[in-house]
Amino acid sequence: MSGAQSELRLPQTLVDQAIAAALGEDLGLAGDITTEAAVPLEARASGVVGARTAGVVAGLQLVQGAFKALDPHATVDVLVPDGGNVDANGAIARVTGNARALLTAERVAMNFLGHLSGIATLTRRYVEEIKGTAAHIIDTRKTTPGLRAFEKFAVRAGGGLNHRFGLCDAILIKDNHIVAAGGIGSALQRAHARAGHMVKIEIEVTTLAQLEEALAHAPDAVLLDNMPLDRLKAAVTLVAGRVVTEASGGVNLETVRDIALTGVDLISVGALTHSAPSLDVGFDFEPAD
Repeated sequence: MSGAQSELRLPQTLVDQAIAAALGEDLGLAGDITTEAAVPLEARASGVVGARTAGVVAGLQLVQGAFKALDPHATVDVLVPDGGNVDANGAIARVTGNARALLTAERVAMNFLGHLSGIATLTRRYVEEIKGTAAHIIDTRKTTPGLRAFEKFAVRAGGGLNHRFGLCDAILIKDNHIVAAGGIGSALQRAHARAGHMVKIEIEVTTLAQLEEALAHAPDAVLLDNMPLDRLKAAVTLVAGRVVTEASGGVNLETVRDIALTGVDLISVGALTHSAPSLDVGFDFEPAD
């Protein structure tokens, strides 16, 4: 990948696996019968990957991977890197290679690019809404099965931060865990006894009384779930910087700034990955000379 480079990178093995699965799904048992019927075997083409609407770019490794999986000699010249802003009708990358390969890989490349750029674009909107506060926007595990690493990458491209990637990353004690464990104190005591020195412990609370009980057992973070603004402010005051505070629930673009102004450290937004509309992107061949 030449041209402007992004420091954001995904593990190449994950990219290769996702591309292979997506191309296999699209090609089926017979391959691209339209392209094979209509386009000469040795024909070459160049085209521009562009955005029909303005947004934030994410997923260029997958674009490159899709085209190069079918034509290893294809070139993808990046014009706007991951995390960069693209204007409406702006060019994101220029691609040159075997025409059949480019046509066959086009939909897989655009599906990944549109989906991930949509997440990055929505994330950027949330980040901009809380600009000037001390809070950070983070994602959740509400992701598309099989695409979590890519969707969380897109959140980073949009300026957000990642929550845990899976159940094995950290201990997050939620309401049902508390019920099953017999209470906040019991759940935290058991967690501390089990956790290794590298494992963080967070617990969900909904009331100030629950928060006080949790703080007595020294978690690393508290998830302040679905608290109204006045209770969030009181919770932040009660914590007084002793642990990380995360606000969750009822977060949207209209409410996020007021939530940030309560003084919480983190604001988790499930919508970043489960409700972001795809960015409208396309790939258009340039006329032959």
